[in-house]
Amino acid sequence: MSSDTQVDESVELQKLNLSVEIKNVSACQRHVRVSVSREDIDRYFQKQFDEIVPKAEIPGFRAGKAPRKLIESKFRKQIESQVKGSLLMDSLAQVNTERHFSAISEPDLNYEKVNIPESGPMTYEFDIEVRPEFDLPQWEGLTINRPEREFSDADIQAYCALLGNDRGDVVPVEGPIMLNDEVAFRIVASLDGSVVATHEDILISVRPNLVFADGVISGFDTLAVGKTAGAKFTTQYLVKANAGKEEFRGKTLELEFEVLDVRRVEPLSIEELSNEFDIADVDEFKESVLKSLKRQLAYEQRQVVRGQISALLTESANWALPPDLLKRQFRRELSRYVMELQSSGFSDDEIRHRENLARHDLMARTEVLLKEHFILERIAEEKQIEDDPLDYDLAIAQIAASTNESPRRVRARYEKNGQIDALRNMIIEGKVIDMIIAAANIKATPYELPSSSTTEAIELAISGDDEADIPEAKFDVQPDAPIPGVTNKKD
Repeated sequence: MSSDTQVDESVELQKLNLSVEIKNVSACQRHVRVSVSREDIDRYFQKQFDEIVPKAEIPGFRAGKAPRKLIESKFRKQIESQVKGSLLMDSLAQVNTERHFSAISEPDLNYEKVNIPESGPMTYEFDIEVRPEFDLPQWEGLTINRPEREFSDADIQAYCALLGNDRGDVVPVEGPIMLNDEVAFRIVASLDGSVVATHEDILISVRPNLVFADGVISGFDTLAVGKTAGAKFTTQYLVKANAGKEEFRGKTLELEFEVLDVRRVEPLSIEELSNEFDIADVDEFKESVLKSLKRQLAYEQRQVVRGQISALLTESANWALPPDLLKRQFRRELSRYVMELQSSGFSDDEIRHRENLARHDLMARTEVLLKEHFILERIAEEKQIEDDPLDYDLAIAQIAASTNESPRRVRARYEKNGQIDALRNMIIEGKVIDMIIAAANIKATPYELPSSSTTEAIELAISGDDEADIPEAKFDVQPDAPIPGVTNKKD
């Protein structure tokens, strides 16, 4: 390595002389004002010109032979954007490295409004969401109730009956609608006599409660049972307060259901279910059902226990969270919730049912869940609990087994959808919860078996689709972009 290269690297690694002012807007919001010294600005310009001078092409001079002052005058405006981008990225990185705060979002920074002045420091401001500062609650020695059950052969038979109904063949019928029939409906939603949405050919299992993504209809079975193809009926529909279409939030719509056709499920026997799952031996199939029941019990145990832990840990967490943060976190929590259901062996029908129910109360619970996340994250840091590649392999393998996919396909989908962070949170928080449980006083309570669902969940928002709520990046800095008139080949 040459001495010149060593000098260049030392310049590049030199810390910036920053002035950082931080204003606490709220527990999770900071307003930051950063000033970059004139010396640093000049140093960055100098570095850029050092790279340009040997390559610059100016009429009347051979490449790299023009006077430096002429080159600086000609190219200063063109490299200013690159210098600004480099200074911004390096100063933001330094602010983050120096741990002025623990950021949980990208800075809300208007790149276009940042300018390098002719003299004096470069100053810019931004808002950023941060992890709140708080005293950890007492988490060791908690008293927690946990559901327990020893599964019997009768339990296995009952669950097989549920599976047989979920996976049975659906055949068209001529007669009137019966409870649990699958019916294709045309749904027309109106407000004050004006149609606001029409949904064609929506397949619904007729059950007492019908849950859409933005509302609930109770007593749906009494409305539908006995109707035949071509019949119509109406009902009132209250749109939930956090529905995607803001103009319909809290409004009461009139829904008209038109019966298009009626279908009935012919349940599968245990033998047919065994073949459906490619398990030749019925006893072996029953053993796999037992394992599934145990996984679901383990999930319910974790949910019940976690709910108690969450309530105890967040009881004193009275700091407010920004609405935008809660809105973004809602989707992440929903994604993680589905991930946990998949890894616990629930059927697609049960996952859809639970997901739609969660949409109705998850927004209200998101604040508690986010506070819980911050607390568990702090405990993980203090106890040096970290993720491991094997943790991801195990979690992905469990999800793959329940969705009948290859682990590679599941991993690829999660990476493509940006869900690896959610998976990491699930792993870390799971380890912390396990540690809290190990240090807790556990009391056993009875566990009720899953029964025939009284609720049908449809992944449809009657009033319209949810709005996008994840902001785009504020700016895209490319400090190494080519400059016209400069040869960019390496010497």
